[in-house]
Amino acid sequence: MNILTRAADITRSPGDPKVLSTGPSSLAAPDQMARGLGWFSIGLGLMELFAARSLARSLGMQGAEGLIRGYGVREIASGMACLSVNPVPGVASRIAGDAVDIATLMAALPNNPKRENVQLALLAVIGVTVLDVLCTSQLTARHGRPSGPGRDYSNRSGFPQGVAAAQRLSRDAPAGG
Repeated sequence: MNILTRAADITRSPGDPKVLSTGPSSLAAPDQMARGLGWFSIGLGLMELFAARSLARSLGMQGAEGLIRGYGVREIASGMACLSVNPVPGVASRIAGDAVDIATLMAALPNNPKRENVQLALLAVIGVTVLDVLCTSQLTARHGRPSGPGRDYSNRSGFPQGVAAAQRLSRDAPAGG
């Protein structure tokens, strides 16, 4: 039994059932991938937030520490969204963040004394972007609603036995009661 199961048992009321054993995860591969990307995003965001100065120095981007910290906050928010019940918006926000990261790194390439580090970072971001796009497409295929017209409820009244039966019951009911 893992630590989360034990923690959940501690918080249960005395009459609630306890978890005796756990089975396989109900999360499919795309959901598990979104969780992994979420935790990765949180870790990367924490690094960008707390190690912005050394990261900027290693990329030859001194003076961009505030920008890197801002990207860290964005990463943490995206990571938390990836861990939510519906991870699609979180992973989609990661793709948007990846585009911003790629643009920032591309702008840092010319005349940069740490050009090789920037190229390596760019390669890593592109690789993670591929994972983000793959995860989003798989999540959408698994959880997305089918396209096309929605269900037609125009023939339904909301009355189980129809409108005429409801009117008859209303008419036959005693007044004031």
